[in-house]
Amino acid sequence: MRINKPLLLAPAGSWTMLNAVIDRGADAVYFGIQDFNMRAQSENFTIDEIHEVVTLCHERKVQAHLTLNTILFDEELEKAAAIIRTAKTEGVDEIICWDPGVIQLCIEHQMPFCISTQASVANSAAARFYHKLGAKRVVLARECSLEKIKEIINQVDIEVEAFIHGAMCIAVSGRCFLSHELFGRSANRGDCIQPCRREYQIYDERKDYSLTMGNDYVLSSKDLCSIDFLDQLIKAGIHVFKIEGRKRSPEYAAAVTEVYRAAIDAYFENALTTERKSELTERLNDVFNRGFTSGFYHADPDGKDFATEEGNIAAIRKEYRGEVLNYYKNSMAAFIRLKGGTLSKGDKVLIIGKTSGVVELEIETMRVNDIEKEFAGKGDTITFLCHQRVRAGDKLYVLKDADNTQLK
Repeated sequence: MRINKPLLLAPAGSWTMLNAVIDRGADAVYFGIQDFNMRAQSENFTIDEIHEVVTLCHERKVQAHLTLNTILFDEELEKAAAIIRTAKTEGVDEIICWDPGVIQLCIEHQMPFCISTQASVANSAAARFYHKLGAKRVVLARECSLEKIKEIINQVDIEVEAFIHGAMCIAVSGRCFLSHELFGRSANRGDCIQPCRREYQIYDERKDYSLTMGNDYVLSSKDLCSIDFLDQLIKAGIHVFKIEGRKRSPEYAAAVTEVYRAAIDAYFENALTTERKSELTERLNDVFNRGFTSGFYHADPDGKDFATEEGNIAAIRKEYRGEVLNYYKNSMAAFIRLKGGTLSKGDKVLIIGKTSGVVELEIETMRVNDIEKEFAGKGDTITFLCHQRVRAGDKLYVLKDADNTQLK
């Protein structure tokens, strides 16, 4: 049986992230505008920027998927219709949605649409229902096991999309009310502030006794990582592999996209070995993560799938150092002013910008105040080779181990 190569769908929470994931090999991106998307706290885009987003994507042979995946109220339907009309005019490839009102608007405007994981599609009957409505694809509920996904794919004609990496929610397909109850910020409106990730106490009023739930954050899951069994997901026939992460940093999205691009390509080159999987997983450990879990793919999560710390346990962190003043195309050199800290020959750095995306390199040699040196400090201007174009205003960061040691 011929196995189709899955589409790699990467997050685009900002212009910087959009350019970064395109550079790192995404086949498609999903992005939101300032209203009606499940990552309202991301930078997002405006309705007037849809044309520019789609133009950039299509010039690079990348699909553009627009998220309209929150619940909507009556007074919001006309604005949603305006967004869909613009998306249709500007050539957006599909709308990701699940509210029946938005689905109806997509049908009326003949706009291709995909059913969001928020719809909790977990059986073939639900998939067929949405297919009859005209959906191009369904994003299955995260609670589906690999065996269940295979069963659904074998029984339906509609394409299937599934998450392969990123944040997991302990609530069913992310339908949690904790943020709304505590802070009036609804997850179902894309405004969750993730209070689940914090440390909590269990309090016994009768005994006036409390236990701190700090060894295991029982409301906070580890992040999904599927590198170890990506070959099984490919063989299952999943059409689209989706990376979660529009609220995370551009370098996170870039690194994760690059890793899964490499893994997918390696599989079809018969090179996705155990050793290669291990190398790729190590790269994922370098960027933001809460530890890794296989989610629901092989069994229901248990105690070992809880996060062990409140925040990021990445092996590598970044620290701001300065700003790009100019880029010399002929000599492929970046001219930068340090605004804090130090920089040395051999340091690994990131240059991050709206159009440049994420550029990672090691400083092999550098000129400090126009003199070749191995060390620079605050206020110095430095020049070093940078084979990818960067732009004035881009930010420079030095990479450090989690123990605060600069990488060499």
